[in-house]
Amino acid sequence: MEHPVKAFGWAARDTTGILSPFNFSRRATGEHDVQFKILYCGICHSDLHSVKNEWGFTQYPIVPGHEIVGVVTEVGNKVEKVKVGDKVAVGCLVGSCRECDLCTKDLENYCSKSILTYGAKDVDGTTTYGGYSDIMVANEHFVVRWPENFPLDAGAPLLCAGITTYSPLKHYGLDKPGLHIGVVGLGGLGHVAVKFAKAFGSKVTVISTSSKKKKEAIEKLGADSFLVSGNEEEMQGAAGTLDGIIDTVSAVHPLVPLISLLKIDGKLIMVGAPEKPLELPVFPYLITGRKVVAGSNIGGLKETQEMIDFAAKHNILADVEIIPIDYVNTAMERLLKSDVKYRFVIDVGKTLRAE
Repeated sequence: MEHPVKAFGWAARDTTGILSPFNFSRRATGEHDVQFKILYCGICHSDLHSVKNEWGFTQYPIVPGHEIVGVVTEVGNKVEKVKVGDKVAVGCLVGSCRECDLCTKDLENYCSKSILTYGAKDVDGTTTYGGYSDIMVANEHFVVRWPENFPLDAGAPLLCAGITTYSPLKHYGLDKPGLHIGVVGLGGLGHVAVKFAKAFGSKVTVISTSSKKKKEAIEKLGADSFLVSGNEEEMQGAAGTLDGIIDTVSAVHPLVPLISLLKIDGKLIMVGAPEKPLELPVFPYLITGRKVVAGSNIGGLKETQEMIDFAAKHNILADVEIIPIDYVNTAMERLLKSDVKYRFVIDVGKTLRAE
């Protein structure tokens, strides 16, 4: 199905994941729709998984990108949320049923009919395309208002990395001042988790596989302490000291050393997505400490807006490397090697031109 609005982006066509210029179309701006010019789009690790079909459900061609910010160019006649010229954003979702129990509780992210920003089937049966492109059209409900004077480039990754770490801190009661929070992995998610936890008034310990990031974690990001997960002496010395842990690691890794760090009633929240099952010995690690291992997946639209407003108030931004669109394949290769501090952001408005 061909839509009337011509669009241009970069797409992957097969499991090599190589992205190249791609002409496609967006729908006309409906009465509840917002059309905006994309200025910046963050690169998420899930983009890398998706373009290579590592999760097994990619439909090609695929235009990735769900950390999208820009300026409104057109609104439908029933749109009330924003106006032409406003700065806006779109995160991981562009649709849901809006009627189920979850949607009415502002948990659209858990709706069984939620529609992902890219690589999904929209309500009209067409494929959704993401933010590695010049134009976006979305229902106003799924558009986030952007705070005045809040940077678009370094703020873009918050649409995924930000809400993915903010939501579990809030939901599991780990946002109370004075708590001691651990953050596993200091990558795109982890470095933002540290910033949110500190803003909530927590003491923060970063847990990593090596000491390479210790100085940066403490001196630049404001963490209070640092543990090397493979150092048994350090880990044993910190046993039973953490109220909660946000685990951002997407690789297979042992959970027992992390669970051992928790206090009684402590909570280990998984937000990374390892491609293979993790081993979770229940006894004695969980049972004897009444500990919780749980998961969390982004957040609903109300919470995403709340997160962006909180970030603007506390000046929480991702640490980013701005790149032109034609560098995207190199960026993907570097991302695979964790060779970025800590998030790539594509300067779409400056570097994307239709061919």
